[in-house]
Amino acid sequence: MHSKHPLKLTNTLTRSKDLFVPEDPSNVRMYVCGPTVYDFAHIGNARPVIVFDVLFRLLRHLYGAEHVTYVRNITDVDDKINARALRDYPDLPLNEAIARVTKKTADQFHADVKALGCLEPSVEPRATQHIPGMIAMIETLIAKGHAYVAQGEVLFDVASMPTYGGLSKRNLEDQRAGARIAVDEHKKNPGDFVLWKLSSDAEPGWESPWGRGRPGWHIECSVMSEAHLGATFDIHGGGLDLIFPHHENEIAQSCCAHGTDRMASVWLHNGFVQVEGKKMSKSEGNFVTIHDLLASETFGGRKWPGEVLRLAMLMTHYREPIDFSVKRLEEAHGILSGWKDSLLDGGMVFSDANRADYEGIAVPDEVVEGLCNDLSFAGVLPVLHGLSKAAAGDIGAAHRLFAALSFLGVVSFDAMQAHEAATADRVSNGVDASAVDKRVADRLAVIEAKNWAEADRIRDELAAEGILLKDGKDPDTGKRITTWEVKR
Repeated sequence: MHSKHPLKLTNTLTRSKDLFVPEDPSNVRMYVCGPTVYDFAHIGNARPVIVFDVLFRLLRHLYGAEHVTYVRNITDVDDKINARALRDYPDLPLNEAIARVTKKTADQFHADVKALGCLEPSVEPRATQHIPGMIAMIETLIAKGHAYVAQGEVLFDVASMPTYGGLSKRNLEDQRAGARIAVDEHKKNPGDFVLWKLSSDAEPGWESPWGRGRPGWHIECSVMSEAHLGATFDIHGGGLDLIFPHHENEIAQSCCAHGTDRMASVWLHNGFVQVEGKKMSKSEGNFVTIHDLLASETFGGRKWPGEVLRLAMLMTHYREPIDFSVKRLEEAHGILSGWKDSLLDGGMVFSDANRADYEGIAVPDEVVEGLCNDLSFAGVLPVLHGLSKAAAGDIGAAHRLFAALSFLGVVSFDAMQAHEAATADRVSNGVDASAVDKRVADRLAVIEAKNWAEADRIRDELAAEGILLKDGKDPDTGKRITTWEVKR
């Protein structure tokens, strides 16, 4: 199985954009670090889920769905989980408290990412399902001279791996020179990291050759990826913050345990997310969860559909930082509403009888080619706008637009059924769409003339009638555009 479209991806390991060549085109394999389920996922967590969902969709298209395996793990053993369990359920036995925390958080994560239009991964292993494999890999590392026991911990000896630091380009000597040796006197090297640590009676633990304990964070992903993808595989992904130490340490463990020169061929990392120009943190008061955005009116005074959040994320290249803002969401909402209207204007009818036919429309090659350039949405956006403009008089263009939007995960058949119904309700409720359009155009004209008072008057007048305006920019021209909907 070979792809007719060459795919290029920016590999953190090589620091260059390289042609993607899978080990086995009939068995393309990708691993992405998933959530630690101690708290609801925030908007920064949403970015890698969306980015690698798009890559998963693209790989399935290029190589065939049956030839692609996507593993995204769940970390359900972690000290943060223990602390949250003790805080939220102090009267329960610890194991039961932990189970409640992880179930509640994992269930919410699944609901959130489904609302963001993400497909389920092929496999979603949990760390607690792979404890025996972790113990076995640690035993192998000790036997090969890459790990040692000290003060009840099993530690990886970074000096035993000459190529350690190859992903992050960190020099081991530099780390040693700047380290606080006194804090970790039991370590051979200050960069040595924990593979296994002992548990107290008040902490979760498993029996091991080194006593009752629990695994370090890094060993979990090395074992889960090997169990489901093999000792080596094609793509490993995650956020930029995971390059060091997490991904660097994964490579060290896996290569030393298996005797390989690599763990994954391609390492992909998405950029950071800021909120309204600031680093997201609880102390800044701008810590926003996916659930908040979807279900409450705490961000911009309204709830945001998952498809809008998804498009807002995709509009910036995955490697670049994002400033996540109300203005950005309004822009994405306006663009998405315009595309949906174009599908209806093009004559598409989203009845159940048409579902199979519509969902079977081929994805335009131009969209695939754009994404094959390092997942560049900038190369796809002009294609979507062109199809949207052509759709009004061309049912074929409308079909291609729907196929493209469905492929990207920003519009679904069900979402279009809801949009079609809302449009019909708007007409049946006596809203004169052409009259509203004229008043919106009048407002744009007075804004152009910088008559802000009159612009506000028109907006407030429409709002009093239940018409909600959303301002944005046309990505092609940069001009202000305004969409509207009936607020219920």
